[in-house]
Amino acid sequence: MTVSRERVLVVDDEPDLAESCAYFLERAGYEARCAESAPQALEMLDQEAFSVVVSDVRMPRMSGMELLTAIRERDPDIEVLLLTGYPDLQMAVSAIKQGAFDYLAKPYGEEDLIERVAKAMAHRRVKDQNEGLRERLRSGVSGRRLIHTSQTFRDVVAMLERAARTAASVLLIGESGTGKELLAHHLHDSSDRADKPFVPVDCASIPADLFESELFGHKKGAFTGAASDKLGLFQVADGGTLFLDELGELPLEFQSKLLRTIQERTVRQIGSSTQRDVDVRIVAATNRDLQKEVEEGKFRSDLFYRLDEVRIAVPPLRDRQGDVDILATHFLKRFGKEPGITSISSEAAETLRAYHWPGNVRQLRNAIERACALGNAPELGLDDLPPELLCSEPTSRPEVVDSDVGTFQEMKARRIAAMEQSYVESLLKKHKGNVTHCSEESGMARSAFQKLMQKYAIRSADYRE
Repeated sequence: MTVSRERVLVVDDEPDLAESCAYFLERAGYEARCAESAPQALEMLDQEAFSVVVSDVRMPRMSGMELLTAIRERDPDIEVLLLTGYPDLQMAVSAIKQGAFDYLAKPYGEEDLIERVAKAMAHRRVKDQNEGLRERLRSGVSGRRLIHTSQTFRDVVAMLERAARTAASVLLIGESGTGKELLAHHLHDSSDRADKPFVPVDCASIPADLFESELFGHKKGAFTGAASDKLGLFQVADGGTLFLDELGELPLEFQSKLLRTIQERTVRQIGSSTQRDVDVRIVAATNRDLQKEVEEGKFRSDLFYRLDEVRIAVPPLRDRQGDVDILATHFLKRFGKEPGITSISSEAAETLRAYHWPGNVRQLRNAIERACALGNAPELGLDDLPPELLCSEPTSRPEVVDSDVGTFQEMKARRIAAMEQSYVESLLKKHKGNVTHCSEESGMARSAFQKLMQKYAIRSADYRE
């Protein structure tokens, strides 16, 4: 992903323990996947990108030590954290000498796990940063992960990099899928905090009753279910950057608490009487008009102006002339390698350029990935593209007939299909990919709305922030 969020692979032959570990990591803002054996883990590593592997030492068929060796042979940049019982402690120490990042003795607390993974992630980012620097020095090209040629986006990146040299809070405003989290990562990597954690927070996904616990942490026994101490995300991000994604979704009643923490640079865990200092740079993102919501009393003005020290408008893909071609080529190199697809036909390229991309860069990425999965080598053709790309919005291309119009029924069917597709896309864009809300507004059953999405190969993920 985000890969948007930093990704961790948990390996344990006891599924309950693996799921528990993954749950803790997800709570801390990581994307976690589970494997029940070392061979399965290696298969997943061949197919997906992970920054950190958390693995048990004692497993049947293939031990954690053997897995460590295999990972080192495949990708020495992946950080490996070993979980071990007390009898295996000496073995784990030996594993560090063989390339493991660290070990954690069982039973472990959530706080210890998150702290070790955060350190492993920071170490991996330093590796990536150094490699990126070496690559830029070799090629003379900056912006390792930001693929663009348009002057519009160059201006955004230049402003972002100027802001990175300051301590100012940054507010990224733009549509879903425009790459706001990627830009936040780039700002972090361009700052003097690059060797410290980058911690993303999805403000829309935090349940109201867990908001304070997630951001500020809690002490053991502070409330029912608090079985151990928990570091808040502010503490996890200490010294680094806290990325508040979908800021506009943050409930009004929690905004004052967030503001106080940002201003005072201290946090107090639930159940604790002690204030702890934190040094965190705030980068926030939203697809809402927060200025308008301030005027309507839906968002606190003091929090808005505190976070709006540097405002950067991220342009939608349709306004980035020339970037569709270079982005499509970039994604083709990534996803077309295994099926042997090396080029895009002129007809397919023209269709990509003409499409309005309501889901922006995220939608383009998914479109190329699906096309590569279904296409035939060596060229990606028009027929390989998702069907929604072959139909324009009725307002932009009202005439859908040509010299070969076919029968009335055929023409009617095409018109209905175009209307259905446009309607589904519009609702998903309005509700940011929330299928339940779309079905409610349409008056359709959720299953019926999903069938329409399947009919036109439309994915709700393309419209989420």
